[in-house]
Amino acid sequence: MEDREFDYINVIPLVDIMLVLLTVVLTTATFMVQGEIPVNLPSAESAKQKATHEVINISIDSKGKLYFQGKETDLDSLKGELLRMPKETQVNIRADKKVELEAFIKVIDLLNSLGMKNVSVVVLKE
Repeated sequence: MEDREFDYINVIPLVDIMLVLLTVVLTTATFMVQGEIPVNLPSAESAKQKATHEVINISIDSKGKLYFQGKETDLDSLKGELLRMPKETQVNIRADKKVELEAFIKVIDLLNSLGMKNVSVVVLKE
């Protein structure tokens, strides 16, 4: 068989593969950065940043769906999870500013009935 010299290198397949890889990397990086339930937080002028070691996050999206530590749940399941936690555990509530007040009050009432006193509402500082 006869050896042929290459006059050029076809880089189009390389560019196609690189574009696909770039798309995959950018898409996964976007999900990794967000990492939380998308909630449009209200803002407050007197907001303070609070740091503790053990923090429980409860999120309420704009449709009133509850999330415990990023996983969708309901009030009964949330109660079961909170019963296993010490009463001193820091609980952060992230509620969308468009959520109905009743959904927010139900979560606050549940925390109050379980004796959870270390509760904060997460807001954006103006």
